Parts: sequence; C-alpha cells; structure tokens
Amino acid sequence: MGGVDDDEPALKRLKLGSGKLTVLSNGSSLTEPIVGSFRDLMARPLQSEGDKEVIGLKGVIKKVEFVRIIAEALYSLGYKKSYAHLEEESGIPLHSSAVDIFTQQILDGSWDESVATLHNIGLEDESIVKSATFLILEQKFFELLDGDKTMEALKTLRTEITPLSIHYCRVQELSSCIVSPTHCDSVGSSNQGYGRTKSRTKLLEEVQKVLPPAVIIPENRLEHLVEQVLTLQRDACIYHNSLDKEMSLYSDHHCGKDLIPSRTLQVKAYSHDWQQ
Repeated sequence: MGGVDDDEPALKRLKLGSGKLTVLSNGSSLTEPIVGSFRDLMARPLQSEGDKEVIGLKGVIKKVEFVRIIAEALYSLGYKKSYAHLEEESGIPLHSSAVDIFTQQILDGSWDESVATLHNIGLEDESIVKSATFLILEQKFFELLDGDKTMEALKTLRTEITPLSIHYCRVQELSSCIVSPTHCDSVGSSNQGYGRTKSRTKLLEEVQKVLPPAVIIPENRLEHLVEQVLTLQRDACIYHNSLDKEMSLYSDHHCGKDLIPSRTLQVKAYSHDWQQ
C-alpha cells in the first residue's frame, strides 16, 4: 500500500525511492526527497585538481576546452546564432576580447595596432610573438610596395622587421624587392609559404598556426578529433571489412565475423584443352 509499483521503469522507481532518511524525536522516520532528478546528478561535472571543471566518466575532458571546440565547430559550420547562444549561455567565450580585436585588426589592415594588440594577448613565449609579428609586418611591407609607397616599405623593413632579428635570409629577400622590384614576384612565391599577393584572410590563417591553440583554436578542430577517433576504431577492428563511409558516429565501430566472406559466389571455369 502506497509503495512503488514494481512494474514502473527502473529510472522512475529510482527517482521516487531516492531520499534522505530522517529519524524524528518520537522514534518514527521520514523520508525527505532529494532535490533534483537522477539525470541532474549524473550531469553534474567532476572537479579536477586546481578547481578546473572536467566532464566525462573518466574526468579527463576539460569543460572549457570542450565548450570552446563546440563553439568553433558551430561557427565554422555557419551556425552563427547557435554559436552566439552557446557563448552567452555557457559564459565561455570562443576567444578573448583581445583576440577578437586582434583578428579584426589584421582583416582591416591595421598593422601597427595589430602588433600592439599581439603583445597584450598575454603570450609568454617571445619567439612566438616575434614570428607572428614578422608575418604581420611582412604583409604590411608588401602592401606598401603594392601601393607604390617604396620609402615607407623601406622604413618598415629597416625599423620594424630587421630589429626582430629572425629569418635573416627572408629579410635579405625582402631587401631585394626594394633594389629590384622585378625580382619581388619570385620572392613572393618562395617555398617558405609567404606570398606578396597573400590575402589578409590567408595571413590570419598563417598567424593562427603560429599562435598557441589555446589562444586561437585551430579551424575544424572538432572534425579532426572525430576523424581521429574513427580512424583508431577502424585500425583496431580485427574483422574490418566495410567502407569508411559506412562508419557511424552513433556507436563504436566493430565488424563482426559475419562480415568476413564465407560463401563461394563464383567458380572459375578452366578450359579442358588448357588443363592438358
């Protein structure tokens, strides 16, 4: 009487039966319901050392990184509203405000401002700052040349690029663009991945590769992780005998023995004269 029906689903019985047993002063007992459902308890993130939230059964996935990667995937797929809503609801921005300003300055061609912002992002490795600065100033140099501002380009080379004291061979190649403009096209198409007519979007991609992934998440990072997992599952499949496109994200990949060819479908007929 008044108990939970055994025919009820297990999850529902757990929700109804879960509670805190309190002993009253008269010796009787009272079961107090626990606030929240079983799903709420399971969804509660773990806490790792350093008070960093982690998720997953094994507690090895950092929540902030996980949310940022999802946000980047939504943005790259064109779901801008969903991306913005995720940022607002989670309180976890895809990039810091300084990084957002920095990327926009590059796209706008605000070279001096972008270099100044780069130094304020908080990068500890000076070599990374110099490498990114070199890429930005090189683009500035080429755009000045393209705008027939040779003296300004020369000033940028002497007072901004050369003092970085890196990529000496490349600096010499840039110098040749001042001395011999006709030689500059071959310099721009060097095997180093630089280019005189490189778009600002391409420049931003090159700068992103130099900066740490924690500062700017690499594009298509989520897709790369998923493909990596699928590849590992395929390589670990002992009886693998299916096309990659047949693999699904809904379950772990596993080919059974039944997929191994076990029936004869065709018998090769030999000529009697050939056998003789």
